[in-house]
Amino acid sequence: MGSTLIGRAVAMLAADGVEQVELVEPRKAVEAEGATVTLVSLSSGEIQAMNSDLNPADKFPVDRVVSETSAAEFDALILPGGTINPDKLRLDESAVGFVRDFFAAGKPVGVICHGPITLIEAGVAKGRTLTSYPSIRTDLRNAGANVVDQEVVNDNGLVSSRNPDDLPAFCAKIVEEFAEGKHKVHDEGATA
Repeated sequence: MGSTLIGRAVAMLAADGVEQVELVEPRKAVEAEGATVTLVSLSSGEIQAMNSDLNPADKFPVDRVVSETSAAEFDALILPGGTINPDKLRLDESAVGFVRDFFAAGKPVGVICHGPITLIEAGVAKGRTLTSYPSIRTDLRNAGANVVDQEVVNDNGLVSSRNPDDLPAFCAKIVEEFAEGKHKVHDEGATA
């Protein structure tokens, strides 16, 4: 076990429909470095993960309900993808506010695949450089983001990747950024 993230509390915000590998691999990566990860979701119980968006995978127990949780309790945030998961999150005012609060505080955030959909709803994509799954890049551009097609992108603590193939690079970069801690608050996207 590594030690670069000992004492760090990481929130992983996800709902039913989350892509399982995008939930499991980043969690393993930060836990392997000593972080404590809390699965935050829209309601208590379990969330249903998926494989390739279509095939039910495992269920994961929810640690905290987002409406009863504060970004102030955590040092960093992970937003996994899957097409259904971020669409559910963007419709929940508490989830959107939770994400917005991480950006307002300058805390590092890792987001992969379709995960940036929630960033758009939170109003924090404007002026940021990031990557995503190809099908949401127009949405990101329309929200004012600078979208690039790269394996992993870091914009002042906002780490993004395109898809599960990018997970090794994504996991390495979130560990690095989470270890650095708070970053300068980005002027354009800190508020909705």
